[in-house]
Amino acid sequence: MFMKTKVGLEVLLEEKIDLLKGRRTGLVVHQPSVSSSLDHSVTLLHSHPSVRLTAVFGPQHGIWGETQDNMIEWNSYQDPRTGLPFYSLYGETRKPTTEMLEKTDTIVIDLQDVGSRYYTYIYTMALTMEACAEQGKEVIVLDRPNPINGVDIEGPLLDPAFKSFVGLYPLPVRHGMTCGELALYFNQECGINCDLSVVPMENWDRELYFEDTGFPWIIPSPNMPAVTTAAVYPGMCLFEATNVSEARGTTLPFEITGAPWIRDPHLFAERMQEFSLPGVTFRPLFFMPTFHKWKDHLIGGIQTHVTDRNLFKPFLTGLALIAAYREVGGPEFKWNPPPYEYEHKLLPFDILAGSDQIRLKVENSVTLADIENSWKSGLDGFRKTRQGYLLY
Repeated sequence: MFMKTKVGLEVLLEEKIDLLKGRRTGLVVHQPSVSSSLDHSVTLLHSHPSVRLTAVFGPQHGIWGETQDNMIEWNSYQDPRTGLPFYSLYGETRKPTTEMLEKTDTIVIDLQDVGSRYYTYIYTMALTMEACAEQGKEVIVLDRPNPINGVDIEGPLLDPAFKSFVGLYPLPVRHGMTCGELALYFNQECGINCDLSVVPMENWDRELYFEDTGFPWIIPSPNMPAVTTAAVYPGMCLFEATNVSEARGTTLPFEITGAPWIRDPHLFAERMQEFSLPGVTFRPLFFMPTFHKWKDHLIGGIQTHVTDRNLFKPFLTGLALIAAYREVGGPEFKWNPPPYEYEHKLLPFDILAGSDQIRLKVENSVTLADIENSWKSGLDGFRKTRQGYLLY
């Protein structure tokens, strides 16, 4: 019998609210921080008689998901509805300051991740944990599903020399962990050592994709409209680091890609099929972004259609697409220059890939099979280490 997943927020409210009694509580949240009835955690905790909510913090894209990518989005303000201070953790500071935390004893983190190393919310969580460790505050992480399952992992581990706000720690691109599990991993393996508790979900299995949970999908960022977007994102985010459009400015960001030099998308789709990538097929199209790269230009490209999620390898597929766009574009294809996500020296592609090795292999036409083999030993080690932090 199907059992709807109960997220950590609901478990806290129904079974563990005593964790917050007598504690001045801060809350790190964004748009998807809701219960299954779509009540937001700010509302639920602010109105709860046993909770004293004193501050609210928001990550990239703002508390309400209102801003686009790579923007210093909003300043701290007093929320007119609750009267609480709302603080930005993606602006002048990405780590809560002493002043921000001075009226709190416990920080509750309730964020929806998408299962990819690049997504910054897990680093907002980590930096908040660091600040709490330094200032003697307790941290409680309310767990939520990894929307692209908690089994599959893929891609190279981050080289610490390439750390950034889209990769603070040596994770693979697709890590297969939940926020709660990552919090435990960061706290122990990465030396944060804060006073940490995790409130696990109920009725969640590692094999589940988000649609299988029975929980409503609320977009975690403006260009993550659906679970199908999250499924391709571990590979298609790489296009942020090139002059190929990742289809921001369309209704299918990351599922569509394109560039002006793709003048015959049918031929390009046929080229992609030659890679014989598992669990995916490609459909030719033209599109015109309404903002971002190639705004108001008609460009050719393809839509990536996942036909079997259990076989699909998003990062490998993204690399195949990068190689094909580069092959067809020749000098028209460009790696974007810095800056990217607060980083002003390293190439954005190297930041996302976690080192310069993937880019160099692509530039030297190394086969996809050899590129994939290059990260397998790292994945074996990560798989063993992460086992001790899995909750489900």
